[in-house]
Amino acid sequence: MFRFSWIAPLVMLALLAAPVHAQTRIGVVDLRQALFSSEGARKFSEQLQKEFADEEARVRTAQEDARRMQQRLERDGAMMNETERQRAMEQFQEKAQEFNFLKQRLDATVNNRKQQFLEQARPDVDRAVRELLEENNLDIILPAEAVVYAKPDMDLTPKLLEKLNK
Repeated sequence: MFRFSWIAPLVMLALLAAPVHAQTRIGVVDLRQALFSSEGARKFSEQLQKEFADEEARVRTAQEDARRMQQRLERDGAMMNETERQRAMEQFQEKAQEFNFLKQRLDATVNNRKQQFLEQARPDVDRAVRELLEENNLDIILPAEAVVYAKPDMDLTPKLLEKLNK
């Protein structure tokens, strides 16, 4: 969503093809760092942890149960008769499947919520970037991922974070 790496080559071509102007002012921002370091992201993260604490506990419990079953099979499997070993192996596989199902469901739900957060934050990020452009009298702002090197004074990420926290 905030990855503009495909824009960087186009921007670089445009900059190289255009006459070089000594007054061209460029800024750099790490959008991802600014957004995920913001106060809104911190609150969102806390809300997610509270909301999914029970489900995370179920995932951890299923994982620990599967681990205990596996250790038991490794430790005692040779001493079990075939029926016992088969039953223990089936229980382990069921627990492992339960863990995988719960983990995938939790991950999908959390990722969906994160995507919603990004979509909701997009207008604020766009507004803050436009403000930075105007306030610093810049011609262009590039994402940090698209820049090989920039002087530290060109990095506007702290200013962007400050605007996002307003």
